[in-house]
Amino acid sequence: MAKEFKLPDLGDGVETGDVLSLLVSVGDVVEVDQGVIELETDKALIEVPSEFAGTVVSVNVSEGDSIPPGTVIITLDQAVGDDSAPAEQPPAVAAEPAPAPPAAEPEAAEPAATPAPATPVAISDGAIPAAPATRRFARELGVNLQGVSGTGPGGRIVKDDVQEHVRGAMAGGAVASGPGPAPPLPDFSKWGAIERQPLPKIRQLIARNLTTAWTQIPHVTQFGSADGTELEAFRQRNKGAAEARGAKLTPTVLVLKAIVTALKTFPQFNTSLDTATNEIILKRYINLGIAVDTERGLLVPVIKDVDRKDIYDLAAELGDLGERTRNNRVSPDELQGGTFSVSNLGSLGGSSFTPIVNHPEAAILGIGRGREEAVVIDGRIEARIMIPLCLSYDHRIVDGADGVRFVNKLIESLQNPEHMLLGG
Repeated sequence: MAKEFKLPDLGDGVETGDVLSLLVSVGDVVEVDQGVIELETDKALIEVPSEFAGTVVSVNVSEGDSIPPGTVIITLDQAVGDDSAPAEQPPAVAAEPAPAPPAAEPEAAEPAATPAPATPVAISDGAIPAAPATRRFARELGVNLQGVSGTGPGGRIVKDDVQEHVRGAMAGGAVASGPGPAPPLPDFSKWGAIERQPLPKIRQLIARNLTTAWTQIPHVTQFGSADGTELEAFRQRNKGAAEARGAKLTPTVLVLKAIVTALKTFPQFNTSLDTATNEIILKRYINLGIAVDTERGLLVPVIKDVDRKDIYDLAAELGDLGERTRNNRVSPDELQGGTFSVSNLGSLGGSSFTPIVNHPEAAILGIGRGREEAVVIDGRIEARIMIPLCLSYDHRIVDGADGVRFVNKLIESLQNPEHMLLGG
């Protein structure tokens, strides 16, 4: 029996995707949940798994095709293989961004380093009634649809509603959208040879989300420096136990635990601001976004419930997630749900920088490379491993004094790792 496998709905606002590569060909036997194509959307790069098993009779798309949901990707002969029930459709993808972990380890490379102190994100529109084209239009203007009143049938939001919302906000003196159209560029070819290259969808997403974050969030960056000498000694004492469990205990793992301690002490950093209702949304869970530098751009996979995992489980998950992200094998769900982000430039030799908050989160921690420095301790000069810390936060939610307290809590935890892991 022939069975057509069609491209499933990829989530809110995703109208088309570009076929990057074909993973099967005619005659291949495909199993349920086996990837059949790699697809790039304006959200992320994903591998589309087959919902059915069987032998490939025909491949109906080609590399480079731009296809909408519902397009027949392959036709299967189910005389071979099990006729299984459809697999769960991939959910919507959000680039959250935000950052790769940190640490102060001269000899060990971090599993998730970032070349830029920022992270891709997406405005959350929830289940608001609006067509995909309207959602895309709102995102381009930096408008959160939760604050827009719909005039279409059944309260559906249309483009005119978005435009009217922007006009009303501007008349009231509020910032409702990003900057206006960029001024036209000069003719660069007048001065020499030029080459134009299309901007990949993932870079378009990063650009759009960074613009939203920068224009919507008033940023403040607090700098600090932690003595990581004891942290490195602790890591050396326990890395063998981690390796016995098939994991690598990097400084990043311990920094993530320090962030958990600080977030529990100062929960306002684990929030989002709802400007439509003038409410602060306090999250009772801790999901950390870890920016990963990939060949296609910055992706931000999320480790869920970091506060509920010990250092060995966390080390294993961090290594696995970072590797799969770099190989474009991360699932859409793993790119969503972050509450706080981490950006690391340490493995590249970076020091202090100003990371951009991953909208709609409230804060992001940037980490520079740990270096040996001469430090005065009790009147003596000692060589210590000092780790640069750079905390950017939304000044609408967090005051400067709390920014200092948060960084001080991080420093305290990093300088006393045993006490931190025992709940101190």
